[in-house]
Amino acid sequence: MGFKAWFQCINLDCQSRYELTDIIYRCRECDELLEVQHDMEQLKKRSPEEWRALLESRYRRNEWPYGSSVWGKRELVCPNVEDENIVSTYEGGTNLFWAERLGQQIGLNDLWVKQCGMAHTGSFKDLGMTVLVSMVKQMISSGKNIRAVACASTGDTSAALAAYCAVAGIPAIVFLPKNKVSLTQLIQPITHGVLTLSLDTDFDGCMKLVQEVCQKNDIYLANSMNSLRIEGQKTISFELVQQFNWEVPDFVIVPGGNLGNVSAIGKGFQMFHDLGLIDKLPRLVCAQAQQADPLYRSYIKGFESFESVQAKTTLASAIQIGDPVSYKKAIRALQAFDGIVEEATESELAYAVGRANKTGLLCCPHTGVALAVLEKLTQRGEIKKKDKVVVISTANGLKFTDFLFKYHTDQLKGIQSEHAFSPIELDADYEQIKKAILDKIEV
Repeated sequence: MGFKAWFQCINLDCQSRYELTDIIYRCRECDELLEVQHDMEQLKKRSPEEWRALLESRYRRNEWPYGSSVWGKRELVCPNVEDENIVSTYEGGTNLFWAERLGQQIGLNDLWVKQCGMAHTGSFKDLGMTVLVSMVKQMISSGKNIRAVACASTGDTSAALAAYCAVAGIPAIVFLPKNKVSLTQLIQPITHGVLTLSLDTDFDGCMKLVQEVCQKNDIYLANSMNSLRIEGQKTISFELVQQFNWEVPDFVIVPGGNLGNVSAIGKGFQMFHDLGLIDKLPRLVCAQAQQADPLYRSYIKGFESFESVQAKTTLASAIQIGDPVSYKKAIRALQAFDGIVEEATESELAYAVGRANKTGLLCCPHTGVALAVLEKLTQRGEIKKKDKVVVISTANGLKFTDFLFKYHTDQLKGIQSEHAFSPIELDADYEQIKKAILDKIEV
């Protein structure tokens, strides 16, 4: 049907356009960020009923490439890629977990956790990386001079870039802040044979360096300032609507670091609304760690200004970002969705993870930030008992076994592990074993 998309400047006074095959991350006219825009009039030529039927017919099927929950919505995500250039690991379609017991403890009847960490590389970053690496393969096939793809990362982006470039056979480079990512996250790009640079700086320092390297050496930038990533990540919203049988939750709570994901989720809901697939929008909540909270500081001042901060060390290492590149997009999304920004302390996020995991979840510390913020908003009455609430869990808890081990062995400095458990060491003796079991189950 001739669907098409392009880059467009987010500055409403500029709105310059560029092709998706252009190697560009900021507007050449005003230096603002870009976003992908779609020909909505063309998309609207299909009725909402036709779109629903089409998307349902593809969901988690095996016809290439539509079984992917990203490429099953290719017309709404990236119609510019030819089938032979799509790089996919069957991403998306992750579990929507009804957190009934946890909800009861918090005071909610309808709490859900979108487990984006149940993915090929263990985080939501796969959703954006499939789009970006596919477009890179498309550009290379058409003669563009791209020597490699690079990103700065606090762990998850590097894992996704490494895996997708390995699938495509495209060289990749990852910039990681030394000693600020988990061992599991560090191992992922190494396992895929990707050039891994461990730099004596923080994420913001890595981000400055990777931009310079990309600009001067024909290397393509894969961080979320590249809005191709946002297009894949917005399918989280599409999935939620499908998984709720085309209904919309009342609140969606998103951990916020570089702030690409909260803007992506807002964009997805807005697109479905504009196409008539849903008739309301949820309220968005961005949850920040108190140690890295520039958006929260802006929010409490009515978004009148935004200032970067020097991020302090936080257990939620993936969102330890003080100079988020996508803050303007995030603010715009939060304003459009009657949004809230709240923060969580280190103790609050650790407590939230410990309690949630006792109800059957396996949370990363970033999900703990979102859960801690959820409890604050519930206690304040901003989220009501009857509200349908979704917490976005961004990564698999197995990536953070060091954090979980330290929690359960009381090794987190300054934090009391209120939900800690540890194995009981016994001789291989029936009486000792029986006593240990009965002492516990009869309490």
